[in-house]
Amino acid sequence: MPTQPSSAWWRQLTSYHWFVIIVASAAWFFDCLDQRLFSLARIPALSSLMDLPGSSTEVQGFGKIVTACFLVGWGIGGMIFGALGDKYGRAKMLTLTILIYSAFTGLSYFSTTKLDFTIFRFLTGLGVGGVFGLAVALIAETVPDGARAQSLGLLQILSTVGNVSAGFAKMGIDALEANKTIAAGTGWRWMFLIGALPALLIIFTRGKLKEPAPWLRLKEQGLLPKGSVFASYKTLLDSARWRKNLIIGALISGTGVVGLWAIGEYAVDLQKVVFKAHFEKLVAPELVKSKVDWAITVAYLLNMGGAAVGMMMFTRIVALGRKLAFGIGFTGALVITFLVYWKMSSPSDAYWMMPLMGMAQLSVFAGFAIYLPELFPSKLRSTGTSFCYNLGRFAAAAGSFFSAKLTTDVFGAYKAVDAALPLRYAAMTMCVIFLVALCTLPFAPETKGRPLPDDEPQGAPDKATV
Repeated sequence: MPTQPSSAWWRQLTSYHWFVIIVASAAWFFDCLDQRLFSLARIPALSSLMDLPGSSTEVQGFGKIVTACFLVGWGIGGMIFGALGDKYGRAKMLTLTILIYSAFTGLSYFSTTKLDFTIFRFLTGLGVGGVFGLAVALIAETVPDGARAQSLGLLQILSTVGNVSAGFAKMGIDALEANKTIAAGTGWRWMFLIGALPALLIIFTRGKLKEPAPWLRLKEQGLLPKGSVFASYKTLLDSARWRKNLIIGALISGTGVVGLWAIGEYAVDLQKVVFKAHFEKLVAPELVKSKVDWAITVAYLLNMGGAAVGMMMFTRIVALGRKLAFGIGFTGALVITFLVYWKMSSPSDAYWMMPLMGMAQLSVFAGFAIYLPELFPSKLRSTGTSFCYNLGRFAAAAGSFFSAKLTTDVFGAYKAVDAALPLRYAAMTMCVIFLVALCTLPFAPETKGRPLPDDEPQGAPDKATV
């Protein structure tokens, strides 16, 4: 086992290392900003486009369908751009994905029907899906081994800043709408226009961001993937070691993605129903909407604050073992998510429950950034990482459709008793997904203290240590 440098991890980084971390983190920051703008604007957008109240079952149900289409685009984009990153370069493809998701997020401003809104979200997903695998491969192959885990953890921690920025953007736009600076009911359009800003990042990085040394060595030696975009996947599947790592990585990260996007994502929808009923008993009818919007935004910001804390904790615990950290994270996500959907009944509940749920659900995402690139060699790292992380998007899309089915068909009759019950029961049922990762961990390789596969000493076993 290699010895770890005794100096603090940040002292091992040069100015260029920091430049790469900042650029990759900025790409992921804006990616997460885009995701959260969509989360916050999805129901208002569909309410406007469908000319129905946001609390209606039709809007809530179609909101899950749009989310599913976004996730499918996300998954396809991740699969394609991950492989292209191994073939043509991480930096080049990262730049392209930023342009794609910026352009189609901005075009969402011009949506006139629920159909074109859905199409724009699918196309945005293509770009969004490519960023993560490319960004983590770029950092993992650029920084020293002794700073790798902390640098990759920092990328995910900083992603919460993008999430929080979306919350503040919504607060500002809500204020502009309330002051009649912008037309009533158009706030969601301006939120998507903000999502076009990441295109400006290209101006500051063009010509300065370089491909990492391991990838350049492979290019010089003629060892990069050849043939179609699917050639990298064939190489992964042909090796017993990489095939096993691919399956394990996909199951672990897929669980987290489904948990966040097919369960945690819909906490906002539950809050709309619960908070509306709460404030209708306390304030005048004309004040209900503003009170609900404010409470949802505060709960969201607290949720992201909890996520940042959870990621920081994970980055510390991961030094004791990758599998240990994942075990703690997924167990917390299972228990806390179930309890939140079962018991959250007022804004005051949400203000302490949502930070806990963010801490649990998003802590493991720091682990994905650290762990996934440690499972694959440089010539397949972007492909393998993107596949593992984005395969979960398809599962999350299916989970969203399944959750919609549970909400409307299986538990829909409970709406007559309490409008929140279908949303509660659907989410509580979906929590079983967290068991998938917990059952996978015993078979996962422990990569703590080991160099990236390319740097392993000669004679290293072809099979991962379990």
